[in-house]
Amino acid sequence: MLATMLVIMIVLLLLGFPMMIPMLAAAMAVIVFFMPNVDPMLLVQQMMQGISSYVLLAVPLFIFAADIMATGKTSKRLLDFVGAFVGHLRGGYAITTAAACTLFGSISGSTQATVVAIGGPMRKRLLSVGYKDSSAIALIINSSDIALLIPPSIGMIIYALAAPRVSVGDLFIAGIGPGVMVFVMFALYSYIHARIYNIPKVEKLSWAKRGRVTAKALFPLGFPVIIVGGIYFGHFTPTEAAGISVLYALILELLVFRTIKITQVPKIALSTGLVTSAVFILVAAGQAFSWLISRARIPQMAADAILSFEPSALQILFIVSLFFFIGCMFVDPIVVILVLTPIFYPIAMAADIDPIHLGVVIVFQAAVGSATPPFGVDIFTASAVFNKSYLDVIRGTPPYILILLLCSVLIIVFEEISLFLL
Repeated sequence: MLATMLVIMIVLLLLGFPMMIPMLAAAMAVIVFFMPNVDPMLLVQQMMQGISSYVLLAVPLFIFAADIMATGKTSKRLLDFVGAFVGHLRGGYAITTAAACTLFGSISGSTQATVVAIGGPMRKRLLSVGYKDSSAIALIINSSDIALLIPPSIGMIIYALAAPRVSVGDLFIAGIGPGVMVFVMFALYSYIHARIYNIPKVEKLSWAKRGRVTAKALFPLGFPVIIVGGIYFGHFTPTEAAGISVLYALILELLVFRTIKITQVPKIALSTGLVTSAVFILVAAGQAFSWLISRARIPQMAADAILSFEPSALQILFIVSLFFFIGCMFVDPIVVILVLTPIFYPIAMAADIDPIHLGVVIVFQAAVGSATPPFGVDIFTASAVFNKSYLDVIRGTPPYILILLLCSVLIIVFEEISLFLL
């Protein structure tokens, strides 16, 4: 049965079908040929159940807020703010890119939105001071993956949907430590890279100019304060934070900055709707597929196989990481989280692994996979945004993948990196 599912999915993927079609086709084939007593309408019910969770309301709202800010001037103000303080350092523009992606990720929760909003202006700045195009693009797509770790991470929301009784708010807070660690690692690499390749420094701004840039960035910097602070201190839920972020974005861009007009809002909402529909279709298909593999007792068989040699909790986390890393190299991270989490979650709970720590480990692998060849989703986003070939986009990624793998090991071994704020 499992072999049949894999063959159907691989063949349909190679024929160019979007991911939700192979999953549903494989599930339907299993019901028809291996489970004739199961009503196929149950698949439809599971799909509807998959997108009926209250927590999913946060996804379109955070995407909408990110689209509003990407259309307006929020991303530029964040770039100018970070650049004013670190742009003059050796590798300053690269550090600015990583920091700006981190800040924008703390607003949008989307890696692809971060590639679009930060990648456009920063790529030009990086090229102007002597960076190779492949290095600039690799930095942008890998730094954008920090958005999948720090709040309001869409990856954390999807994991909470697949893992029972896990708090989205706790996951958001737990992602801060790993996200900051990745930024620091990228900043150190950027400094070393700039010294090796003698990338010139840019002019240092006066404190007066820094003050003016900071004043312009105060309102955009309020986004992470509102989202993280509000959730951390219990003032509102992640879903309520998403609604507040949309309201805040509209107030800033319509009334304060006046960078968009009210007539543009329906067009922005349409763009959000298109992205949200793709996400929700994947979630629905993933729920149906996960339900089927659970009914076929695949998680129990996997648990028996893995636990038969009595692995330690640390070994289980490394096994989980390996499966998610490989999966996200080939398939959209949302699908991988939805399909594999129900398999490995019971195994991890049996080994007394903290479910929040497990969620951070899983979402971290999704972040790594988003920019890892052959099919990382951010690779194709960057290829479309920058009009570059696939090979041009991936040429500079190996150093960043190695850094992310090192960070992955640190997160697995030292759970305090994820849990110290909880």
